[in-house]
This record gives sequence, structure tokens and C-alpha cells, in this order.
Amino acid sequence: MTHKIFKMSFASVYPHYVNKVEKKDRTKAQLDEIIHWLTGYDAAGLTEALEDQRDFETFFDQAPAKNPNRKLIKGVVCGHRVEEIEDPLMQEIRYLDKLVDELARG
Repeated sequence: MTHKIFKMSFASVYPHYVNKVEKKDRTKAQLDEIIHWLTGYDAAGLTEALEDQRDFETFFDQAPAKNPNRKLIKGVVCGHRVEEIEDPLMQEIRYLDKLVDELARG
């Protein structure tokens, strides 16, 4: 099953992540830091991913170095336990969502 978000551009969702963390007195730099940690994208790579409008599938497929510790991320996002999500791409997206939620919480 292909989820709609898989083909959404990462750049179209990124501003929502920024707004979410900034509302909680966190910064875009802190958001970028967790994206770097999760995916291995450096600042230039993240900028390129945003500029070329790559979709989530491509964003995660081309991630330079997915952090092996991402598998330790646990918890609920959108009513689903991230550690129990079976679709690998959806799980990657939910790892990011969970990290954004945690950053926003402080």
C-alpha cells in the first residue's frame, strides 16, 4: 500500500515542522540538527533536498547515513507505536515525526 505522504515533497512539510518547534521556543537549527542525526544529511544536503522538492520516499532512500540508533525511538505518533509500524518508509517518517514532537516538548 502506498501512502499519500510517500509522494509528498519533504519541502512542503518541512515548514510545518519548523512552525511546530518554533511555537515551543525551539529553533530551526535544532530541528535541522535532529534531521541530520536521523538521516545523515548535512546542511548542504538538507538544503538540496528542500530545493529539489524530493518526495519523502526519495528523501529517506537517499539519506546518506541513517542513524542506527533510530531503531531505539519508541512512542506513539498519530495513534501508532513507531516501533510497531511495519512499512519501513512509514516507520522512517514516523521516527522523524516523533523526534519533532519530542523537540517541541522540550
